[in-house]
Amino acid sequence: MKNSLNKLFSLFLAAAMVFAVSACNDDDSPAPDAPSVTASTSNPGNVTVDASVTLNFDVTAPGGFASSSVSAQGGTATVTTDMEADATSGTIAVSFTATAVGAGSVELTVTDANGSTDDATAVLTIEAIATTPVITVRGNIEEDTRWTADNIYVLDTRVTVLEDVTLTIDPGTVIKGNTGQQAASTALLVARGATLMAEGTAALPIIFTSINDPIDPSDIAAGNYASTTNSSQTGLWGGVIVLGSAPISTQNDNDEDIAEAQIEGIPSSDPNGLYGGDNPDDNSGVLSYISIRHGGTNIGAGNEINGLTLGGVGAGTTISNIEVVANADDGIEFFGGNVSVDGAVIWNSFDDSMDTDMDWVGTVSNFIIISPNTGSAFELDGPEGSLVRGQNHVFTEGVIYGGADIDAIVDWDDNTNATLTNLYFFGITAGRIDSFGGNGAEASSNWETDLADNAGGFFDGVTDGVITYGVAVADRSYGPSAADFAWTWAGNSGKLAELGL
Repeated sequence: MKNSLNKLFSLFLAAAMVFAVSACNDDDSPAPDAPSVTASTSNPGNVTVDASVTLNFDVTAPGGFASSSVSAQGGTATVTTDMEADATSGTIAVSFTATAVGAGSVELTVTDANGSTDDATAVLTIEAIATTPVITVRGNIEEDTRWTADNIYVLDTRVTVLEDVTLTIDPGTVIKGNTGQQAASTALLVARGATLMAEGTAALPIIFTSINDPIDPSDIAAGNYASTTNSSQTGLWGGVIVLGSAPISTQNDNDEDIAEAQIEGIPSSDPNGLYGGDNPDDNSGVLSYISIRHGGTNIGAGNEINGLTLGGVGAGTTISNIEVVANADDGIEFFGGNVSVDGAVIWNSFDDSMDTDMDWVGTVSNFIIISPNTGSAFELDGPEGSLVRGQNHVFTEGVIYGGADIDAIVDWDDNTNATLTNLYFFGITAGRIDSFGGNGAEASSNWETDLADNAGGFFDGVTDGVITYGVAVADRSYGPSAADFAWTWAGNSGKLAELGL
């Protein structure tokens, strides 16, 4: 009997072992990797007390995203954009509001569907609210005026520098546009016959931005040129408009040539919005080392203000080293005239980065275009009237990063007389070349791209021999480097370095 019980026990034990082995064999696939969380390198490093910033965290979750949680030091934090359930990768956005001066941090923890977690911390420096005096400016500037870097100037209306008046802006000065839409849009308008002497430096650029931007002249003096606001936030105020007496080519509603016109973005009821004339060498002053941020308010249906508008501006005007970031309309738009621009960065324009109209004659050189949103890198239009001066406008020594939201890479009108030469195109995942060359027949040349070939059709229509494929960013022959624009938001924030420039 004892032997029988022993045999029965052995049989039960063997069966249990077989079941255990079988169960193991049924679940022998490895568990997915734990999630991975990193704080984005584009996150702002500084914030002012009581100000809010958005921090992005990049997440991979091979096991499928389940949940996130956030904690903060020096302020409060809330997840504003979460990942979808079971997603394996994505970006989580966290809004942080600073409450105490000193060190701040935001820790995001992600849990996957298997219960595995990972976390990452974004570190910030929380600064005291600036005590710089604020001067509110309204209406017309009727006598010679100087704005200095020991104040912040708030444009509370459309502020116009009148004819025969000079506005001087010192290096390192911050000008902020108050909120306002349509007829109440804020902007700085330099009327025809007026002069703007806005001469910043590489160490002390002049900043035009929104009232919502906490940047202070002390930040500029300390070499902190990047705003803590979102570099995609547009339309918070108007922009800078400079008008002159150089020739334009346009017509009225009766198809008759006219020598002057009303600039877009300014109501027709304001005579200070007129531009154009017969002086190609007209001088509207000097604009150098200027950054224009968050502009482009809409004054009516489809009528937004550009970051920098140049209407009939003459060749006697000096414009160099201009940055436009997050404008709801074009970055820089030329309406006729003869002015040139040496040095420009256009980042996140929500229409065209560079737009030309009305037989503009001039050159833009040493420039970088980054990620146009819904618009084109170049919108090139020719004469609109019978005036055709037989000269072309030129874009040279430029770098163009296309991004995913671009419309056209270059869009020529059917009578455009423009030359594009010595250009490097990269980051091209969307867009096209539209009507290569226009029919102005000016010869474009010396294009390079990192694309191996034209398999995507992005450069269809480009004349043979114009473009060289397979050129890496580091090996490009043309365009400026990030070091040339260290004074910009794009340079100071690391955006240009992130692109490999």
